[in-house]
Amino acid sequence: MGLPDDMTSARQNTFSELYSAYAAGCIDPAFALMLETQSLMRADVRASVALSEMIAGHFLEAAPAARMSEGALDRTLAAIDALEAPQAMQRAAGEAAGDALSEILRLPEPVRGAAIDAAGKEGWQMMGLGLKRLKLDVGSAMEVELYRIAAGSKIPRHSHGGNEYTMVLCGGFTDERGNYGPGDVCVNGPADTHQPVADDDEVCYALAVRDGGLRFTGVLGMVQKLVGTR
Repeated sequence: MGLPDDMTSARQNTFSELYSAYAAGCIDPAFALMLETQSLMRADVRASVALSEMIAGHFLEAAPAARMSEGALDRTLAAIDALEAPQAMQRAAGEAAGDALSEILRLPEPVRGAAIDAAGKEGWQMMGLGLKRLKLDVGSAMEVELYRIAAGSKIPRHSHGGNEYTMVLCGGFTDERGNYGPGDVCVNGPADTHQPVADDDEVCYALAVRDGGLRFTGVLGMVQKLVGTR
């Protein structure tokens, strides 16, 4: 999943489990968003997903037949019709915001659609000089955020209350363990502290999925403790 060479085998196994969960249709919506976006950006991920879907399909064909519940066809057709709704929202948001969404419109789907929807509702939050974030609602209990890091800017040094998966959508950043470009995923756990710094030549957009909040160090960490947000 675009991981650095020093990634542990345990974390690599995590992504194998994600591929299997996605193929089986039981993956968390936050991870589905990340995996579907990454599969459009990287051929190796598409191949892994396709293999998992082939295996899942084999087991499905071997399973005994089950009766459909009453109204199953109507619910399926309604779900297909609902797929057109996000595109309509994107058009409406784009017309309302104009050039303000020009960068978002260049992001890969399905992050692009979720970001346009969020930008038209809650909007961006400024986190510091050259840094802002957009909270995405994808129907998950996990935190899902889109970060815009201006060229050469940084996210304040922090640790994590749980596991965090950060995927670069465009541009790139560097932290204590390596460099990350489009389609790469930076994985951190509760024991990890880092400070991502965007590349000097381009704005970096990154998608973050986490099951625990950020824990800032230094002055920001003291403020975070005082206001009770960690």
